[in-house]
Amino acid sequence: MTKAELVSKIAKRTGIEREAVLTTVEAFMEEVKGSLAAGEAVHLRGFGSFLVKHRAQKTGRLLAQNTTIIIPAHDVPAFKPADVFVDQVKQRGSTTAPDSTNRS
Repeated sequence: MTKAELVSKIAKRTGIEREAVLTTVEAFMEEVKGSLAAGEAVHLRGFGSFLVKHRAQKTGRLLAQNTTIIIPAHDVPAFKPADVFVDQVKQRGSTTAPDSTNRS
């Protein structure tokens, strides 16, 4: 689903005009990005958390040049879904296919 599709669905579901929904969605995304850039997590109960994860320095290889490089430590944005969100997605999957994770 794209942002445009999301905005259209929300506008249709709520009856709010599309431009107002688009402005709200874009403002939400800017606030999340701003909070993560400031090092603050964003927690949405029942949905999940947007977090900043730290990646340690590590050694990598450039195979084409057969050389070793150092990848510096850095921060990356991450999303951790809430348990109810994970359960909802898992239930959707179990109705379409048998549970292949429980092998006896």
